[in-house]
Amino acid sequence: MGNDMLSQEEINALLNEEVFELPPLERDALGEIGNIAFGSGATALSLLLNRRVELDTPTVEMAQMRKLINEYPIPFLASEVDYIKGLKGTNLLMIKIQDAAVIADLMMGGDGTQPKKELNDMDVGAVGEALNQMIGKASTSMSSLFERRVEIAPPRTTVTTMENVDEISAQYSETQPVIVIYFRLLIENLVDSKLMLIIPYEFGREMAQSLINKNSPVRQGESAREQPQMMEKRQTGGERMDTSSPNVRPIQFEVLNPVSTPHDVKNLNLLLDVSLEISVQLGSTQMRIKDILDLGIGSVIELDRLAGEFVDILVNGKLIAKGEVVVIDENFGVKIADIVSPMERVNNLQ
Repeated sequence: MGNDMLSQEEINALLNEEVFELPPLERDALGEIGNIAFGSGATALSLLLNRRVELDTPTVEMAQMRKLINEYPIPFLASEVDYIKGLKGTNLLMIKIQDAAVIADLMMGGDGTQPKKELNDMDVGAVGEALNQMIGKASTSMSSLFERRVEIAPPRTTVTTMENVDEISAQYSETQPVIVIYFRLLIENLVDSKLMLIIPYEFGREMAQSLINKNSPVRQGESAREQPQMMEKRQTGGERMDTSSPNVRPIQFEVLNPVSTPHDVKNLNLLLDVSLEISVQLGSTQMRIKDILDLGIGSVIELDRLAGEFVDILVNGKLIAKGEVVVIDENFGVKIADIVSPMERVNNLQ
């Protein structure tokens, strides 16, 4: 009979599974974040490795670290990502050692067909740089997705197992509930494996809520935690939004279709020959006067932008687009990758 009794640890595990839930709307939001952000990250990795890299549509699951420890006893290469602006929290990107070895071999100039069985510090650093580029591109996409600047600290990469993952960050313990986003990673005919993004439960829900609240205005008196359930009811027709109150009535603007007249064209033509200064900003930083005075030939200034990120294209000092640096013959150029929306341009002028 004693063998049939549950231990306190098992009871706690059952209770945790009942308490920690992930509503379907938040699950979908996290899937969208993973799909958009790391889809662009795969593009950056493809350019870096000079190989076709694909990440299939992600799947999102709730889990406890104990479950992951039991399912994945093998060593992983883990890259911890700290969000320092726009979002506050930590993600853990995990890739199998054999897949990391292929990436390391490609980064070192090999063809990926004969990767090392064990990674040394140089190999880990090479894979860390590849993941750094990938995550940096993903954070740029997240800035557009959340409509606010999202910045990350340089990722910390190390070889570990799920059982020792708490040594990387205190946010991951054996009983810690986490959200796991799984990606199928394809690198031509070299890698067909699984990439995992592990997110602490509270931070994952915060990310999901940020996207949900951006896309759907919260009614007066309705908390952000209640919003997903309300949105689900609206989608299924279970409840309609009350627009009787003037405080919550949605504003609808008619589409303006300006008619161009010969007089308008003539006035516009007066501006066509006006010269504007176009500049490209690679990045910026802040330094103390003492540090500036210490600069000399060969000094290196670290900018607030990761390698591989788009540069800013400015017209008269105002941001209008983002692009990537290219070489045309023997000159530098900028290939436009994204045009700032009209609303953002207006905000930049203020």
